[in-house]
Amino acid sequence: RRDVLVLTPWLAPIVWEGTFSRDILDAQYVQKNLVTGVVTFAVEKYVPFIEGFMRSADKYFLAGHPVNFYLFTDNPEKVSHLQMAPENHLFVIPVQNHSGWQDISTSRMEIVSTYIHSRFQHEVDYLYSMDINVQLLAHIGVEIIDALVATISSWQFTPHPEDKASEPRPESQAAIPEGEWDFYYTASFYGGSVSEVYKLTRACSEGLMEDRENGIEARWQDESHLNKYLLHHKPTRLLSPEYYWDAEL
Repeated sequence: RRDVLVLTPWLAPIVWEGTFSRDILDAQYVQKNLVTGVVTFAVEKYVPFIEGFMRSADKYFLAGHPVNFYLFTDNPEKVSHLQMAPENHLFVIPVQNHSGWQDISTSRMEIVSTYIHSRFQHEVDYLYSMDINVQLLAHIGVEIIDALVATISSWQFTPHPEDKASEPRPESQAAIPEGEWDFYYTASFYGGSVSEVYKLTRACSEGLMEDRENGIEARWQDESHLNKYLLHHKPTRLLSPEYYWDAEL
C-alpha cells in the first residue's frame, strides 16, 4: 500500500489490511505449535458486554489457532456457558470489586503482571490485552504476532492529536515532554510475547503505584503509562487503527 505509512522510523512494520498474506503467515504459525492468550476485564457495568465480546472473539480472533481467553470479572456467576471453538478455552477469574472504572484501569496492569508471573507464562506463548466493550467485526489473524505489539490510537488521525494524548505534567511517572512522542497507542489492544508483556505491565504498574503514592493520576490512567513505556521500549510491530477504531470519534 502506498496510501499509508507501513514502516516506523525504527523499522518496525505497521500492519494495515492489504499489507500481508494471511495464508502464508498461518502456515508458518501452525508449524510452531504456539498458544496465544487474551486477557480482558468485565467489572460492574461492563459485565453485560461479556457475551458479545466472547462470541465475536471466539469467531474472529486467530480463528483456527488455539487461544486461551482469560476473563477477569467481579461477577463470575453471571458468565453464561458459552460454546467455544474446540481449539479455544475460556477461563473465568474472579477479581475484586472496585468503586469505579478508574480503579480497575489503574489496577489491571498489576493484575496482569501478577498472573503472568504465577500462571500465564506456563500456559501461553503470546498474550494480548483487549477491552471487553467491543465486538470484533472481521478476522484478526497471526499478522499481529510479534515480540512487542502496540495499536496506534485512532486519536492520531484526528485534528491536533497532541492536545488529547500525552500526559503533560512532569511530576507524573507517565509524563512525556511536548514533541517527544512519535505515535500514540491505545491501551485497549496491546500484547506480544509473554516475557515482553510482563516487562511492560510490571513497569506500568510500578509507575501507576508511584503516581498513586504521590497523589497523582495520569491523564489517561494506564494508557498514559503504556505510552511512556513504549516511548522508550519501541514496539517491534504496530497495528493500524483499523484493528481498534474508536467509533465515538
